Amino acid sequence: MHPVLIDQIQKGLCFACRDDESCQPDCQEQAQFIVNRFLQRLPVIKQLLMTDAYAAYEGDPAASSLDEVIFCYPGLLALTNHRLAHELYKLSVPFIPRMIAEQAHSITGIDIHPGAQIGESFFIDHGAGVVIGETSIIGDKVRIYQGVTLGAKSFQRDENGMLIKGVPRHPILEDEVIVYSGATILGRVSIGRGSIIGGNVWLVDSVPPNSRITQAQACQSDFSDGAGI
Repeated sequence: MHPVLIDQIQKGLCFACRDDESCQPDCQEQAQFIVNRFLQRLPVIKQLLMTDAYAAYEGDPAASSLDEVIFCYPGLLALTNHRLAHELYKLSVPFIPRMIAEQAHSITGIDIHPGAQIGESFFIDHGAGVVIGETSIIGDKVRIYQGVTLGAKSFQRDENGMLIKGVPRHPILEDEVIVYSGATILGRVSIGRGSIIGGNVWLVDSVPPNSRITQAQACQSDFSDGAGI
């Protein structure tokens, strides 16, 4: 496993700097360093995934056992790929984190960018159609349902009209938030701890802790500001 990881990461690094011959000799040494750091993080990743599995088992009355969650739940498969991809993303590995994420996306229908920061005990119930953007931050003990989008509302551009990369533009979900199916939360907004976002809500504003936001409330709030939907 160790040589295979080094080889694959080295290929990714060399491809990323293929137009700069001076960086090619450093790719193998850099790949070895990255793999060593990645392997050191595996126990932490395992522990996080165990909290995710328990969150699914405890949060879904249809789950008959922890084994069923581990082997059958698409949300846990997507999170397994994500937690591995996220570690490689933090180590600045090109291409491979996104490839891992897209493999899970193609199998489960759950699209999690490897840059998204996700706390422990995260549960994606059902999962199909979930989108979690690159700069999303998700706290501990958060639960989301199918069709939820944590996306960007707008994109900053430089003086030449080019998109500025890496700008925080996705939502922050604090601890113990629940987001029900079909909800869309856009922009760098914060959803306060313990809040519940109802199904099919369109939300572009921050909400305080312990909020209860339904579709009717979201519409009323938008129209009261004169913005409409």
